[in-house]
Amino acid sequence: MAARIEHLVTSGEFTLDGGTWQVDNNVWIVGDDEQVLVIDPAHDAEAVAAAVGDRRLLAIVCTHGHNDHVNAAPGLADRTGAPVLLHAEDGVLWQQTHPGFKPDGELADGQRLTVAGTELTVLHTPGHSPGAVCLYAPDLGTVFSGDTLFAGGPGATGRSFSDFPTIIRSISERLLVLPPETVVRTGHGDSTTIGTEAPHLEEWIARGH
Repeated sequence: MAARIEHLVTSGEFTLDGGTWQVDNNVWIVGDDEQVLVIDPAHDAEAVAAAVGDRRLLAIVCTHGHNDHVNAAPGLADRTGAPVLLHAEDGVLWQQTHPGFKPDGELADGQRLTVAGTELTVLHTPGHSPGAVCLYAPDLGTVFSGDTLFAGGPGATGRSFSDFPTIIRSISERLLVLPPETVVRTGHGDSTTIGTEAPHLEEWIARGH
């Protein structure tokens, strides 16, 4: 059976720079009836584990280190034995949420993760955070963008460890070069496509945030 994409929404708090916000997060599960990857286990390890069921969880992949994308990762790892993967440059953000606990492995640009015969390529896309990554699965016609690109523009860059020119460069050079029909499955909110977002790059730059 070919890999498929499953979607779970969990809710909780995002905390950074002394502020706290209530957020809904997209959790993505990629695989088949035998094995899966989980992308961005947010808020509720039990709910994510229930969605995985009795399938083998090959890895827990975090697109970046903000607490709302990693807060359920250790709990899910405890339940499943799966390794937690994060780009090394987001280690400082990870430690804010999980002091004394390290991810099991590091994500690197160009790295390929395989699940159910389907490859996902890691694209390092800093800007929202230093170690932010997206996961491109050409066979599924999709890219999992974390908080780098949303329906309507780039992820936020007004907080610590973020930078607007950097996220614009990441989006321009790593995402907008993908086929226009590529579905962008985001960390929050609705999905979009590369073709829908690409024409608005200059508007985003003019807005400057």
